[in-house]
Amino acid sequence: MPIDEITAASAGAWTLGDRTVNRMGFGSMRITADPDREHAVAVLRRAVELGVNHIDTAAFYVSPGGTLRVGSGPARYATELIRAALAPYPEELVIATKVGPGYDPATGFQEARTPAQLRAQVEENLRRLGRDHLDLVNLRMYRGPAAAPLAERFGVLAELRDAGLIRHLGLSNVRPEHLEEVRDIAPVVCVQNAYGVDSYREDDAFVRLCGERGIAYVPFFALAGTRREAGATAETNEAVLAVARAHGVTAHQVRLAWTLHQGPHVLAIPGTGNPAHLTANIAAAALRLTSDDLARLG
Repeated sequence: MPIDEITAASAGAWTLGDRTVNRMGFGSMRITADPDREHAVAVLRRAVELGVNHIDTAAFYVSPGGTLRVGSGPARYATELIRAALAPYPEELVIATKVGPGYDPATGFQEARTPAQLRAQVEENLRRLGRDHLDLVNLRMYRGPAAAPLAERFGVLAELRDAGLIRHLGLSNVRPEHLEEVRDIAPVVCVQNAYGVDSYREDDAFVRLCGERGIAYVPFFALAGTRREAGATAETNEAVLAVARAHGVTAHQVRLAWTLHQGPHVLAIPGTGNPAHLTANIAAAALRLTSDDLARLG
């Protein structure tokens, strides 16, 4: 099948609460760096045309003037680009957002620590997306010594869920014990952590635990690995390169296919502002790795 005819549905589907999504989704962080607003909008629309019905975003996905420096120019918010590209939203589209970290044009990035700050972030997401409710809100944890109590903040989001402003809740940047901490507050439908074929593999058991509990595991930085926000650069993993050569595909496609092979509950959310890269990422949904491939990558 030609690469541009493969859709996100080729990876199969998973259910987030009462919403079914294709396991191949799209992460919106990188589109804020595109100086051409209409180009970023076109990439989002093309993602949906290719079957993406799960878009990951956050109110703090913002690039002032193409950088991340305070006062460097007008901010481009991923949530506003999503609204410009896709509103009125398709019924099947699920938009997952994050709260915890926040962005203020005057002061930069900061963590929401109080109930009022968390509510303000939820309201900002609603306003910028142009919605009366949020499909999924992930509470992103700060793991430093000054981290605010998780249960207290998750409880605030649970109250907003009960009020109808949020449909489902998840956690981000967390460990297994955090699931236990919030178990009696509200259901967790997904965990979103950094994870990839050669990075953060200490979480392998956590990935399996989520599968056993019916919780989606949504890796970010699956392509960038430990380079994180710096993005994916030249491939250095020889096993990834060997598997890519064997299948006649790119190393990035192997990384995404490996991610999807970690369990039916594992979702991929690669992000890009490049239309050709978008098509290649989506095509990875159809790449089937052999047991030998997985052993080599493992």
